[in-house]
Amino acid sequence: MATTISRTAAKPRTAPQSQYLRHTKLPTLMFRTAADADRHVALVVASLVRENNSAGVATVLGLPTGSTPIGVYRELIRQHKEEDLDFSQVITFNLDEYFPMTPDSIHSYNRWMRANFFDHVNVPEENIHIPRGDIAPEDVDAFCDEYERLIEKAGGVQLQLLGIGRTGHIGFNEPGSSRNSLTRMVTLDPQTRRDASSSFFGEENVPTHAVTMGVGTILAAKKIIIMALGEHKAPVVRKAVEGEVTDEVTASFLQKHPHATFVVDEAAASHLTAVKTPWLVGRVDWTPVAEKKAVFWLCRELQKPILKLSGHDFRENHLHDLLAQNGPVEAIRQRVFNGLLNGICTQPAGPDRKTVIVFSPHPDDDVISMGGTLITLADQGHDVHIAYQTSGNIAVFDHDADRHIDFMSELEEYLGTATDKSRAIYAKMKQDLASKKPGACDSAEIQFIKGLIRKTEATLAALIAGVKADKLHFLNLPFYQTGKVEKAPITQADVDIIANLLRSLNPAQIYVAGDLSDPHGTHRMCAKAILQALAVVEPEGFQPEVWLYRGAWQEYEPHEIERAIPLSPEVVDRKKQAIFRHESQKDAPLFPGADKREFWLRAEERTKNTSAVYNSFGLPEFFALEAFVRYRGQL
Repeated sequence: MATTISRTAAKPRTAPQSQYLRHTKLPTLMFRTAADADRHVALVVASLVRENNSAGVATVLGLPTGSTPIGVYRELIRQHKEEDLDFSQVITFNLDEYFPMTPDSIHSYNRWMRANFFDHVNVPEENIHIPRGDIAPEDVDAFCDEYERLIEKAGGVQLQLLGIGRTGHIGFNEPGSSRNSLTRMVTLDPQTRRDASSSFFGEENVPTHAVTMGVGTILAAKKIIIMALGEHKAPVVRKAVEGEVTDEVTASFLQKHPHATFVVDEAAASHLTAVKTPWLVGRVDWTPVAEKKAVFWLCRELQKPILKLSGHDFRENHLHDLLAQNGPVEAIRQRVFNGLLNGICTQPAGPDRKTVIVFSPHPDDDVISMGGTLITLADQGHDVHIAYQTSGNIAVFDHDADRHIDFMSELEEYLGTATDKSRAIYAKMKQDLASKKPGACDSAEIQFIKGLIRKTEATLAALIAGVKADKLHFLNLPFYQTGKVEKAPITQADVDIIANLLRSLNPAQIYVAGDLSDPHGTHRMCAKAILQALAVVEPEGFQPEVWLYRGAWQEYEPHEIERAIPLSPEVVDRKKQAIFRHESQKDAPLFPGADKREFWLRAEERTKNTSAVYNSFGLPEFFALEAFVRYRGQL
């Protein structure tokens, strides 16, 4: 049965669903989506600004940078332009800056703040304060003392916005920072530098120091909102709000602040007790998903398959309420077991030939994430198309581009087709690479070369999977074409490209990357563009069945999985061979994320682990499984 895309679900909700979570030492407000969290925090900021404007007093804000607050800034910009939100009486103090760092560098937080916020609102220039990374080392201490004095002169920070790093740092207050520390220069933690490596095109290019507000400076703010979005932040969120106060997780100091709130989306909250095991902290609405989640948890806790669980097991492990509401135990066991068993699907698009589109954010996500299913669909005779949404050109090393330039140049010389013009072009591209500063944007010609490398690799990989070149669609969505890790917002131009593809192919089934924790956010943005396009074409009668898959960084939890596709050893080997065709991403990809394993190894071990989990629950043993979730109106 096809899944329809509800037009109502596709519209922004006017009343986001949220809740304060139990069992936290710091008030934690969870929203269903990152967009809902962004709107809430922006509303808090805007309300404070409007209130102070009405009273004729200044609003003093502490501001962060990075991917977490960018949605808040975009909503504040919208309110400024469309709802006359006036920032003329706002004074801002930014948290930090790399050192050394010139303000005009593409990596500078000064430049980032101007590009993403200050250039679009009317905060007076004299009211903007950002730590400097371009002063002499011997002048840093004096600058930091002056920064503290300026905050005090402004009357103190009224509202401090924060993100949280994977080491638990706030600002650049790394593990070991003192509770009373003030603005100062710090040495960056290796994990922090690794996390920043994608923005700098390599860890070796990330500065080793930064100037940051101290923990004491942050805690002096009258009110604090700290945000975390995405599954990759879930482990450190739990340490910060449920763990002990410790200088090893500087965000945990916020537990002692009288007016601090942690704002998270469901993905970032997924490891918190009230979300992961809510039956341990209170009553539960025992929906089918909650029932599955509890049963799978019990299986893992007791290392028992589903059909061997007893009523005693439920009662002794805080699940007596589940028995009372959904029992008897025999019914719960069989219902959950059958649901898992019925989700195993050997014909993912059914027995009759259908048109299928696999949307791949980057040119290798198709084979890495769902290559076995892709092979299965093609082998079963379906009309399979792959839509590569971006070029992936920023993920190609300079030395790979250099090698291909040499290849083309020497080939032309050998064929006798070289001209003075072509030699000059090749020489210019070589010079562009040789003179490029670490982390700087590539020239247009180099971006094209790198995109071509990814395109030819994807074409070879798809052929191994059984999809010919005429079924490949390289969409090259505009939002990605910045030449930088940081991308532009999704616009109607991106949506229209996808909507037109849907109209031209009219697929019965599509596959979408449903990631919430892609390190540089491209997967999330690509999914957003697809879902907006689906909302556009639905009134025209286009209603494909939509399945979500996960990328290289995460897998769905067992209770989330609605369809599992078995993979034979032969299919797994073909999938691996397809991944190998992406030579520019093999051995050491430019953006590996936190997991340093090669993509083929991550993919193979993940599918085998999913199979092992199903086996532990008492289901038939498979060589490997790829997991999917049906789209129902939100990521």
